[in-house]
Amino acid sequence: MKFFLKSLSLIDIGYTTVIISKILTYFLFKNQSISFRGCAAQMNFFFFFGPSECWILTTMAYDRQATVCDPFHYSLITNRRFCLQLALVSWLARFPVATVQTLPFCGPNVINHFFCDIPPLLELVCTDIFAFEVYDVIATVIVLMLPFGVTTASYIRILINILKMSSTEGHCKAFSTCSSHVIVVLLFFGAASLTNFRDKFSYSPKTNKQLSLFYSVFTPMPNPLIHSLRNQEVKGALKRVLGKKIVSQDLRGSDL
Repeated sequence: MKFFLKSLSLIDIGYTTVIISKILTYFLFKNQSISFRGCAAQMNFFFFFGPSECWILTTMAYDRQATVCDPFHYSLITNRRFCLQLALVSWLARFPVATVQTLPFCGPNVINHFFCDIPPLLELVCTDIFAFEVYDVIATVIVLMLPFGVTTASYIRILINILKMSSTEGHCKAFSTCSSHVIVVLLFFGAASLTNFRDKFSYSPKTNKQLSLFYSVFTPMPNPLIHSLRNQEVKGALKRVLGKKIVSQDLRGSDL
């Protein structure tokens, strides 16, 4: 699991950097423009790290399944070579995304979004976009819904196995093993699904931006903390920090 967490951390860094770096230039230098090639590069990197994020979360769900359902064979199932293969597949599991060079643009060149995503770019295309929309739906199903379906199947098997356990201690241990990953999966796939499978007439552009910002920037931020909640050293550090704050507040109150 630590090996997969390292991969997830690297993907999150690349995933957020692709978007945050440009957003920072908006705020720091008041520069809201992006070049044609810059837009193409941002979109391609976004669709490289995005599917990788989906599939590494799915890989981690399989690891949880092996932990709970096959604990005695866990070391055999998740050997080093197999883990490397799963991580490699997660990194390379991207869907070929049409770059902006293939789209015929005309008219206004203002993107109603904070990064180059396919739906807002399609609004600037001056030809029939039906083929591009079908392509976008297929890509979304493959890179988002397919890994979410595999993840759901893994947790269904985990849940069935937990219900078969007779001891309360086993239940608690199994739920503790899966809780952090379930939180991350629900946050990421929930916001991403609302953004990509939305009714065009039900959400405003502002709402779409907020959802995109949530799953692309805010969701990766708590990942290190969420996945570290079971680490005793992290728990001890949090207790010490919170304890110091409580003590300092008490001292201030007594001084007053």
